[in-house]
Amino acid sequence: MTAATSFVLPDLLACSSAFKDASSPHWKRASTESRAWVNSYHVFSDRRAAFFSQGQSELLVSHAYVFAEYDEFRTICDFINLLFVLDEISDYQNAGDARATGEPFLRVLRDPEWSDGSKIALLTQDLFNRFLRSAKPNTRRHFVECCETYIEAVVEEARLREAGEILGLEDFIRLRRENSAVRCCFALIAYGLKIDFPDAIFEDPVAKQAYLAGVDMVCWANDLYSYNMERSSGLAGNNIVTVLMQSHNIDIQAASDYAGEHYKKLMDAFLSHKARLQAAGYCDPNVLRYIEAMQHWMIGNIIWSFETPRYFGALRNQIKETLRVPLKPMEEDMDD
Repeated sequence: MTAATSFVLPDLLACSSAFKDASSPHWKRASTESRAWVNSYHVFSDRRAAFFSQGQSELLVSHAYVFAEYDEFRTICDFINLLFVLDEISDYQNAGDARATGEPFLRVLRDPEWSDGSKIALLTQDLFNRFLRSAKPNTRRHFVECCETYIEAVVEEARLREAGEILGLEDFIRLRRENSAVRCCFALIAYGLKIDFPDAIFEDPVAKQAYLAGVDMVCWANDLYSYNMERSSGLAGNNIVTVLMQSHNIDIQAASDYAGEHYKKLMDAFLSHKARLQAAGYCDPNVLRYIEAMQHWMIGNIIWSFETPRYFGALRNQIKETLRVPLKPMEEDMDD
């Protein structure tokens, strides 16, 4: 059998036509400030720093948190940049080292006065104290809980990578919800809206299913778009495309098609659950505001993935038009 040289992406943008994209007026100023802030800590080598910068994570924030005022928007930019830093570092670590990387981050979130002087601790301490100025109690608690689960999932991801183990589909979906940091990012929606995180999202089964559908939509879209980059870097074990290929014994194109069909099912479920909440005249208006705001993340993630060279490089406009992704050759590791 001839090895594949390319594959075709599902048209997630067309599938997401029910969502309206927008961009924050704050992003250019916040991008300059946040990029200078994270670079001032010299976390990466020059090569890794260049790769990190080309992702333009602040532009993702512009789409995903269009409703946030400047102070919250800037702090969210810093949080997302820090999450990308943690992700870039842990991707090349074993389980023990991944835990050591995440520990200062968590220690500061639990006690904002704590610091061991490490770059991760100093970054976290600076931005978390700004976060606390306006974050409401439930929002703070929920965000910290999501970050704790995120670090545990990153450690598990590193363990699986060390062992060369690929999870089955259902186990992977549960892990991916956490190690993607999407739930951490979704926790920041309440912060950007200046509301307290509505616990009713997890108490009402319809609201919870809408929330989980939104989380999964971001995860599945991200895995489709990042697969080529992760495959060339030897990191594709933590990707839904790889999981589908192994668990269903299918090729890359069939896995891409499967993921596209599942994404459409998630979209249909999200819209159905949202409509049910609206029709019921749901008693907590913050739940509906929160779920409405989630949509900016789902559509914004897709738009951003083709705006920056992070996943598709110089071919991003061509790939957006044709949806055909030429498979990249394997690359050398980018050591710090």
